[in-house]
Amino acid sequence: MTQHTQPSRLLTLETGPHPGDLLNVSEAARHLGTPVRFVRRLVAERRIRFYKIGRYVRLDPKDLDQFIRNGRVEPGPSWLR
Repeated sequence: MTQHTQPSRLLTLETGPHPGDLLNVSEAARHLGTPVRFVRRLVAERRIRFYKIGRYVRLDPKDLDQFIRNGRVEPGPSWLR
């Protein structure tokens, strides 16, 4: 009799944010200091990471902070000012 065994698998799941830590679109807009429409456009254009929970969109404040950091523009040479 042959016994079939499955190979052991290591699951490497990224631990996501706790659902209580996620922001809705209005809260995300307040966090960014922008209108709600801007956040909705970021989501629609997939320019920012978001979570879809059923029909609801939720954003992680850490992702919003990363978006802000990525948009930082360093000052140019003094002759440009």
